Amino acid sequence: MSSPVIGSSTLANINGAAAKSSTTGVDSGSELNDRFMTLLVTQLKNQDPTSPMENSDMTAQLAQINTVSGIEKLNDSLSAITDQIDAGQALQATALIGQGVMVPGNEILVGASEESSSDVVTTPIGVELDSAVEDLRVDIRGASGEIIDSFSTGPLEAGVHSFTWDGRLADGTSATTNSTYTASLTGTVGDETYAPTTLNYALVNGVIQGANGAQLDLGYAQDPVALSEVRQIL
Repeated sequence: MSSPVIGSSTLANINGAAAKSSTTGVDSGSELNDRFMTLLVTQLKNQDPTSPMENSDMTAQLAQINTVSGIEKLNDSLSAITDQIDAGQALQATALIGQGVMVPGNEILVGASEESSSDVVTTPIGVELDSAVEDLRVDIRGASGEIIDSFSTGPLEAGVHSFTWDGRLADGTSATTNSTYTASLTGTVGDETYAPTTLNYALVNGVIQGANGAQLDLGYAQDPVALSEVRQIL
């Protein structure tokens, strides 16, 4: 005689079959219901006439299938919401094409000034502070890591700040054009110092849609970053 309540092993087989059907393009929700109803009807046909299935048992079985179907529908809804969020992020990202952004990094690019051949221009650098600092020291380093110039910003509140190095070395000469330097930052609070998050400038060239969602194409100088990595738009 069949058991009046479908066991966990039977449900596992139903769920396994439904999962398999979803990979082959079959409507797993409809197939799951069909399989369950077939099992339920079979139980009713083969039940002991002297001990028929109780209404509570029937209700329990219907509740089981409704729970499984509800979870499947919830998963479908969450998947649809995720797709909408990804599409929204991609749309937001496209609005940044051609814009300058500040993202985590420490590189400074140096180029020739259009106004004077003896002057240089540099890309901005920035900092993300979790709390206020009494002073922020900025060390500009060359290709070998040597400090070629330094300056201080003074007190800064918590948040994101950006500033520009003038491109002058400690001896007063200009930095080499078409080259890359790095910045290292040190925040001071009382007698303690720490290294906050350094930001560098990048130009958004395009948007890459990948498995991890929309990412900003920042050109050859820096790897693509997620929209969430943007700390400031210039």
